[in-house]
Amino acid sequence: MPKVLILGTGGTIAGIASDPGRSWAYRAAQLGVDQLVSAVPELAGFDLATQQVAQIDSKDMGWATWQALGRSLESAMGDDAVSAIVITHGTDTLEETACLLHALHDGLKPIVLTAAMRPATAPDADGPGNLAQAVRVAQAAAQRGEGGVVAVLAGRVWSARDVRKAHSHAIDAFDGGGAEPLDEHAPWPMPQAQGWRVLRQSRPPRVEVVTSHADADGWLVDAALVHARASGDKLDGLIVACTGHGTVHQKLEAALQRARDVGVVVWRTSRVARGGVQPREGDAWPAAGNWTPAQARVSLLLELLSARP
Repeated sequence: MPKVLILGTGGTIAGIASDPGRSWAYRAAQLGVDQLVSAVPELAGFDLATQQVAQIDSKDMGWATWQALGRSLESAMGDDAVSAIVITHGTDTLEETACLLHALHDGLKPIVLTAAMRPATAPDADGPGNLAQAVRVAQAAAQRGEGGVVAVLAGRVWSARDVRKAHSHAIDAFDGGGAEPLDEHAPWPMPQAQGWRVLRQSRPPRVEVVTSHADADGWLVDAALVHARASGDKLDGLIVACTGHGTVHQKLEAALQRARDVGVVVWRTSRVARGGVQPREGDAWPAAGNWTPAQARVSLLLELLSARP
C-alpha cells in the first residue's frame, strides 16, 4: 500500500472545547497530528507517517508557516518511501494555502488538504471523517499515479485552484466558486510547477487587499502609500475586491491610479461569491479571473516574487 505522510498545521480539526455542549467556544490547534490519527480507528490499517509542521489557528497563517510547510513538502517529494501527502489545516485560510500549493507543486505526488468546521471534542466533530477520507483519496491517487493538489471536505473533493470557504459556520462550508467538485475518477488539474524554491526567499512582497463599496474614496490606499514612504516598507501590490464584475468606485479608482503611478501593481477581483472577474478587451486594470481576493493576493505575491532578480 502507498505510504501517506500526514503533515499537521493545527486548525479547528486539532481544536478542543472545555464544554462539548458549547463546541463553538474552543481553542484551535491543541491536539498534535499523532492524536488526530489515533482518534480515527479506520486509519489503523494504513501505512502512515506523521509530522507536526506547525500548530496554529489558521487565521494566523503567514509566510513563515508556508516556508516550513514547503520544506516538509520538498523533502517528501524526494523521499521514495512517501507516495502521497495529507495536510491537516484550518478552514479560515485553507483556500490561500491550496492556491499556493497549486502554484508551486510539480504534480508528481498527490497532496490532499483537509480540515474541520467543528473541534475534535464536539459531538458532531467532522474532522475524523474528513481525515479518513483524505487519506483514502491520497492513497487512491497514488495508486493511480495521479498528482496535483486537492482539498477533501464534507465528503467532496475540490481542486485546489477552485476551493474556497463559502459559509462561515456550516459543516459543509466549502464550494468551488461555481466549479463542480471532482469526480473520484476524474483527473486532477495539473498544478503550475513553479517550484518550492520560491518559499526560500526570506521576505515576500507586500500585497494588501482593499474593497470597493459605497463611499469608497481611496483613503486606505492613500494612507498605505503615506505609510510606505514614511516607513520604507514598500507597498508592492494591491488586490481590489470590486463590486459586481470588477467595477470600482470612481474615487477609489483615482487612488489606485496614484498607487500605480508609483509602481504598485493593481489587480481586480470581485467581492461577489461566484464568477470572479474575467478579463475583457480594453480593461484598465488586470482581472484576476476566478480567484477570490485572498487567492488573488497569493497569486500576485508569487508573480512578484518570480520577477525579482
